[in-house]
Amino acid sequence: MSAYQEMSQQDAVSIAEHRLLEPAGLVRGTVAAAVDRLLGNGADHADLYFEAGQAESWSLDDGKVSAGQFSISQGFGARAVTGEQTAFAYSGDMTPKAIEAATGTVRSMLLHGDDARRSGGVAIDTGNKRPLLYGIDNPLESLPDAGKILLLQELDRRCREADPRIVQVSGRLEASHNIILVMDSDASVAADVRPLVQLAVTVIAQSGTRRAMGTGVEGGRFTLAEFHGERLERLVRTAVRIALVNLDARPAPSGVMSVVLGNGFPGVLLHEAVGHGLEADAHLKRSSVFTERMNGRIAAEGVTVIDDGTLAEHRGSLNVDDEGVPTSRNVLIENGHLTGLMQDRKSARLMGRAPTGNGRRQSHAHLPMPRMTNTYLAPGDKEPEEIIRSVRHGVYAVAFGGGTVDITSGQFNFSATEAYLIEDGKVTAPIQGAVLIGLGHEALKHVSMIGNDLRFADGVCGKEGQTVPVCVGQPTIRIDEMVVGGTA
Repeated sequence: MSAYQEMSQQDAVSIAEHRLLEPAGLVRGTVAAAVDRLLGNGADHADLYFEAGQAESWSLDDGKVSAGQFSISQGFGARAVTGEQTAFAYSGDMTPKAIEAATGTVRSMLLHGDDARRSGGVAIDTGNKRPLLYGIDNPLESLPDAGKILLLQELDRRCREADPRIVQVSGRLEASHNIILVMDSDASVAADVRPLVQLAVTVIAQSGTRRAMGTGVEGGRFTLAEFHGERLERLVRTAVRIALVNLDARPAPSGVMSVVLGNGFPGVLLHEAVGHGLEADAHLKRSSVFTERMNGRIAAEGVTVIDDGTLAEHRGSLNVDDEGVPTSRNVLIENGHLTGLMQDRKSARLMGRAPTGNGRRQSHAHLPMPRMTNTYLAPGDKEPEEIIRSVRHGVYAVAFGGGTVDITSGQFNFSATEAYLIEDGKVTAPIQGAVLIGLGHEALKHVSMIGNDLRFADGVCGKEGQTVPVCVGQPTIRIDEMVVGGTA
């Protein structure tokens, strides 16, 4: 058992109080009194959210450091909710005076009916026993600066040694360490100490006058010292493979055909085209294509979709969400039927449900809302090779780049960055320019085979101007009758 797995939520609370409250001359009683004041105008719910963090990034281009950044942040947010109305104020000054000013502003907003979801909030100038899901060590301190540069240089060297056609290498190393503490009007106190690291590489391969790009990303909630061995090799293999495959790619075909999605990052299609439509605020606004379809069949038999914030060391995992609610394994679609939504405290109260630990915010200066954590399609029992053999003519999409989705209609399109033809049950020529087009809820109905090779991949999720770290995942799956837009 890792050392952090022997720690509990109470340990995190003690660390957060020491790091966040004590330097500002605050104690738990002072904070509790401020939360009580937030309830003074008849609010249904109130909380104070404290946060302090460090972040660092290093960039390397062709063996040389091209950029380096370091930042620190701290502050708190004060929120009160009455029905659908939210009052919110925040400050980077974590002192009793600033908290008094913020609580007074929130009370005034409630009194006058101002909704922070329209105004963006007001800037103020002045015991859970579950083991922790990740360590508390600061990843910025896990390697000296010279070691971080050596890691990027090692990445550059390995990519170039992998194939002589690799002519350019760019790497980026990111690390952050955030401590949060939430005191809620139900008298609960929760905290989290959150490490996060990511190592990304982009390579350019050249053959004659033709050039192609490949990218790989690895990361999670651990320290920089974990970037070695198989994790580093996998990063290099992925980026180099994609670049070399695209050097020889032919134009993608167009038409309606069977599509096999590879495991791992192709789960981004599920995340975007389905996941956002299963966040509870979209149902309150009636903007989701899945509104009024609870318990109905929305996917093929065997399709189970889960959002799970409790996976150890995963990028989207949290010990508690940004409202102090423990994260959970939340089954959204079970065997093709819509069974659950991702809830924050506000949506849960308005819908008569329990919060699911999906209340997330970018920082203390942002309001929480229902967001995904680690969202994936559960594995089935098929071997990936069996799925490929079942297709007479189609496309095998292994990795995706950009895409768009409209959660109201479910319409999506995603561009494949690594894809191949499937001909007579065999993966043949690589193709470029393949775009998958469809409706998320319709695509799920056409899933006919599900692999046993579930894999996760790191991502960043944007919603209403806020970004948060997430994971996407799925096994290899076959989708029948999908529109492929190509250039052939």
